[in-house]
Amino acid sequence: MFIPSVNLWNLAFYGLMVFMATLGLWDVFFGFEENKCSMSYMFEYPEYQKIELPRKLAKRYPAYELYLYGEGSYAEEHKILPLTGIPVLFLPGNAGSYKQVRSVGSIALRKAEDIDFKYHFDFFSVNFNEELVALYGGSLQKQTKFVHECIKTILKLYKGQEFAPKSVAIIGHSMGGLVARALLTLKNFKHDLINLLITQATPHVAPVMPLDRFITDFYMTVNNYWILNARHINFTTLSVAGGFRDYQVRSGLTFLPKLSHHASALSVVSSAVPKTWVSTDHLSIVWCKQLQLTTIRAFFDLIDADTKQITQNPKKKLSVLNHHFIRHPAKHFEENPAIISDLTVTSMWVPVKVSKWTYVAYNESDKIYFTFPLENHRKIYTHVYCQSTMLDTNSWIFGCINSTSMCRQGIDLSWKAELLPTIKSLTLRLQDYPSLSHLVVYVPSIHGSKFVVDCEFFKKETRSIQLPVTHLFSFGLSSRKVLLNTSGLFYNIELLNFGQIYQAFKINIVSKCSGVKEEITSIYKLHIPWSYEDSLTIAQVPSSTEISLKLHIAQPENDSHVALLKMYTSSDCQYEVTVKTSFSQILGQIVRFHGGALPAYVISSILLAYGGQLHSLFSTGHCLEYATMLDKEAKPYKVDPFVLMIKFLLGYKWFKELWDLLLLPELDAIVLTSQSMCFPLVSLILFLFGTCTAYWGGLLSSTSVRLLSSLWLVFKRPPELPKDIKMVSPDLPFLTIILIIVSWTTCGAFAILLTYLYYVFKIVHLQAGLTTFKNGQAVNLKHSRRNEKKSNHHKDSSVHYLHLSANDAEDSLRMHNTVINLLTWIVLLSMPSLIYWLKNLRYYFKLSPDPCKPLAFILIPTMAILGNTHTISIKSSKLLKTTSQFPLPLAVGVIAFGSAHLYRVPCFVFIPLLLHALCNFM
Repeated sequence: MFIPSVNLWNLAFYGLMVFMATLGLWDVFFGFEENKCSMSYMFEYPEYQKIELPRKLAKRYPAYELYLYGEGSYAEEHKILPLTGIPVLFLPGNAGSYKQVRSVGSIALRKAEDIDFKYHFDFFSVNFNEELVALYGGSLQKQTKFVHECIKTILKLYKGQEFAPKSVAIIGHSMGGLVARALLTLKNFKHDLINLLITQATPHVAPVMPLDRFITDFYMTVNNYWILNARHINFTTLSVAGGFRDYQVRSGLTFLPKLSHHASALSVVSSAVPKTWVSTDHLSIVWCKQLQLTTIRAFFDLIDADTKQITQNPKKKLSVLNHHFIRHPAKHFEENPAIISDLTVTSMWVPVKVSKWTYVAYNESDKIYFTFPLENHRKIYTHVYCQSTMLDTNSWIFGCINSTSMCRQGIDLSWKAELLPTIKSLTLRLQDYPSLSHLVVYVPSIHGSKFVVDCEFFKKETRSIQLPVTHLFSFGLSSRKVLLNTSGLFYNIELLNFGQIYQAFKINIVSKCSGVKEEITSIYKLHIPWSYEDSLTIAQVPSSTEISLKLHIAQPENDSHVALLKMYTSSDCQYEVTVKTSFSQILGQIVRFHGGALPAYVISSILLAYGGQLHSLFSTGHCLEYATMLDKEAKPYKVDPFVLMIKFLLGYKWFKELWDLLLLPELDAIVLTSQSMCFPLVSLILFLFGTCTAYWGGLLSSTSVRLLSSLWLVFKRPPELPKDIKMVSPDLPFLTIILIIVSWTTCGAFAILLTYLYYVFKIVHLQAGLTTFKNGQAVNLKHSRRNEKKSNHHKDSSVHYLHLSANDAEDSLRMHNTVINLLTWIVLLSMPSLIYWLKNLRYYFKLSPDPCKPLAFILIPTMAILGNTHTISIKSSKLLKTTSQFPLPLAVGVIAFGSAHLYRVPCFVFIPLLLHALCNFM
């Protein structure tokens, strides 16, 4: 009764599209590791002391506040200002709370207690009233200016102190990190007010969903400034991404642009951060204990002992961040580490001449130095690899120069080591150290502890194995594998032909061990050399382990490095590595990187169907079903070739000059290419997904109209089909003026929503009338004719009267259902600013700036007229033919200019709606 008739073939095809889209969505939202973050807890009750702001400032920003975080006695002591510590300002992100500072603030407080408050940090946090700045960009500039005032207020709290700070460190979560970067764009902002910026899950490259021009303009201003003024940015920036668990902000957006002049910027994924090694979701990145511990360790290592503030030395800052966030050598940070170390000659020195050596240390009473002469090994081997399961921070491996069996001093090679979850390891290429005569491994005296030290010499070609990945279109039906037969401790699997973001694979590692009684751990590390997005997997062998292989950042064109699978293995086991394409993860990558463009493809498909309906009305006098026209008209070859042609022509200078002369915006396909986001056939896949969504959306809307009309008939007196059709009813101008006033005085999106509800009400009323007619309540034709003759004597020149038959009513409903689909997407795209306005209604009655106000002024009268429009009144319009031709180029325009700028999409939609409304008068 409520569901219209459907074509089974269409149903099967669109069902298949739903299945494929579901696979991609599942990979994005569920296809990642479990949350391995430990929760950070407060040891005492957290307190947030509100910092009093100047009266003018508080009046200018009534919704914003500044707080100082504290716990227990620290909070009580610091209620009396001024302060004596090191200021750190936390900026929450989209819908974020100022209370999110408590995790990092509490850990810093515990660390300060451990060193008897020799140094301590004061953590401030800004309350942005949990504004939805990722969806509405109109308040980003306001937030930036408020943060500037907060920094000046914070520094005044230290006035008169012996070691008063002159700058602050900033931690920005999500959009808070972008606001921090935007400080530099303010006219009166001094760069030296910031000494360090750490951003967590901040989309630096582009907005996640560009839903209004204020967001994109803000991004353009910030990024252009950082590119053009890179030489003058004198503070260090670190961007930390959450990895695949963060489906709100994909990690590729968090990587700061690699500028040749701005070397003080690092970008890393949390799964690659030493001592963290976990992927975090968008919220857990602020409370993940492993990551916050790393952050606080870095903060304390950044302190200058002379000024008792964060160092102003950019090289030291970068060294500290590299030490804690990029490569940790399993040693405490030292600004100028001693290269030469004294060795104890009186200890036991044991020469080792074999190429492969293992030592199990347990309750050692004496210090032991194991020496490996290198002269003979250089002739046979190219590398040496050593690892230790003792994860202390002492030096453990050295190199002796021109020594026989022992040396008093050695080069400390421990700084070259790398810390992993269960071992610390070191790989040296022997030809890089021609002056070394011996390698020395140090085993300290220990009691009650057991650890294992291994060393082996090897040729590079025996441990570097090439494994080409399978083809993209193999769909997982074929695989490639390698078998590691040798008893080595370390292997490099070179993953050839892997470097694009649309590639996704499953790696299966099967380990088989012989004669092993104790539990053995192997580590598999995916190393991506062109970006810090490594990930680690720990496996208990023997076992079968599956690893997902996909990228956050595509390989740059001028980069020749190869992605590696580094395997830290057991010499008692054999390993078989198999790689095959994962179709579901490929779909996941498409959704992850291009899912935000789907509304543009949906609307493009609806526009094509809309144009087909208008053309059928012009050519046959009848409007065909929405699903029929969608199947007939919504074809990718009607859109994609034109976009590709424009992209090709823009490569020619004369066409680019003409394009710029016409003031046309940059093609979205070029924007995506610059971000290395062009998948093969991605536009085709998105178009199919968009058509599928348009189909099911149309089915849902028509079913909803039928259901609402049935409810209408239950609660209201059954209406009749209108006998006299008035294109402009007496109440229409009044209603239009009211809605325009609402738009002007409150929020444009609110007025658009009211217009949408009015339009739906008119269509439901028409559907109810048609249902009543079909149920037997026939119209009295004789009475209708008499009324028509009578009305001719009182005919107004501005009002037209037409008789509406059941067939005309059905045609009108088909057209109206398509218009409802278009209008629904306009409402959805304008909804973020409406939500923002409702959330801040107690502070501001009028939304300013309002991204939807210009659209509302045009859409309100247009939809008011269309709500009273029937196909019979526009069949003979001279404008109908032209109107039916407009949706096709507009559908191309939506994809060309709206797929990466969604706020432009409604501009392409209202044009055919406006022409449709004008058909009533021409």
